Amino acid sequence: MKQKIVIKVSMSSEKTRSKAMELVAKADGVSSMGVTGDGKDQLEVVGVDVDTVCLVRCLRKKLGHADILKVEEVKDKKPEEKKKPEEPKLVADPPPYWPYHPGYYYHHHQQQPWW
Repeated sequence: MKQKIVIKVSMSSEKTRSKAMELVAKADGVSSMGVTGDGKDQLEVVGVDVDTVCLVRCLRKKLGHADILKVEEVKDKKPEEKKKPEEPKLVADPPPYWPYHPGYYYHHHQQQPWW
């Protein structure tokens, strides 16, 4: 499952910011990451089956402070395929219509006397 994780990390300097990015990049399943937030104190991590708890624990160990703000599933944006108009289906012609009259066959197919 692809997920997006937002973690608040105390990144006061460029050095701590690059260290945090380096730690996140080493985590299993991470496909992209970035620094967000007004104070540039949030890491946005996108990946498949990323162990969020392990990642935050590692950041806390190296940087001192890290909190999970948000974890959500990311749905891939697939371009919707334009539906082709359905081709008309070929259907066999219905059998010819024969009007049914109970006495029609009997009256018209009996041999008539020749007189």
